[in-house]
Amino acid sequence: MNERNYDYLKDQVKYTGFGEALEGELKQQMEKQQPTFSLKHDAFYGEDKVSAELSFRKSEQTDLYFFNSYKVSLQKEGRPESLEQTFYINKGNNITLKEAYNLMEGRAVNKDLTSREGEVYNAWVSLDFKDTDNNGNFRLNHYHENYGYDLEAAVGKHAIKELENPSHKEDLMNSLKKGNLQSATFIRDGQEVKQYLEANPQFKTVNVYDADKNRLDMRQGKEQQQSEKQGQSAKQGRGQSAKGADEDGPGDEKQKKQRRKAQSM
Repeated sequence: MNERNYDYLKDQVKYTGFGEALEGELKQQMEKQQPTFSLKHDAFYGEDKVSAELSFRKSEQTDLYFFNSYKVSLQKEGRPESLEQTFYINKGNNITLKEAYNLMEGRAVNKDLTSREGEVYNAWVSLDFKDTDNNGNFRLNHYHENYGYDLEAAVGKHAIKELENPSHKEDLMNSLKKGNLQSATFIRDGQEVKQYLEANPQFKTVNVYDADKNRLDMRQGKEQQQSEKQGQSAKQGRGQSAKGADEDGPGDEKQKKQRRKAQSM
């Protein structure tokens, strides 16, 4: 067995989201020197079960093995049928297991990709569930940088507490770029409300969900944004009132004069 090849594949499997649990089995299979072999891995995201089968093939000219692809089967609680998709391994372009799950859930993922000419570019990708290739795989939609999707601007249209802290804001943005359905603290009518949001590059916006992860429709979303604006205005108004109280004290002009007179006595 080629030890360098093993170390390379071990890291490749690890950083594609499968951790270190497959290292022993990977080594055993490579030592057998079979033309092909596969490894199986199960993961759970909430109540959803993700089963993956990793495919490896040996070079016909050397003793090197290659990690070619992994097939994912998504089984959701309460649904008898499963959803399947194969993700191919490329240098620097790998979709991680969690990203694969997010894509199969219908969300978009932001990735640095490499063109056939070797040029690196950034794009949002999502699965097109209405279009499949000859292998039965859903095709990928690509929304390149020139498409004009600005995630930060889309999130910034909502009054979200995490945006006030640079570190929390960065964590929020990074999570959304990975395709996660991310919880956030929305300010509505001056109150903090836990809700969820996800990136929607196709429509250059973000989708918002309530605390029970039920998606808010466009009308509800507009009403919520109005409520958030009112909450922000109320918050700013309270701040200005407090500032005025510190400077002059409460009350009308007559009360102010009486107070200043009393202070001068």
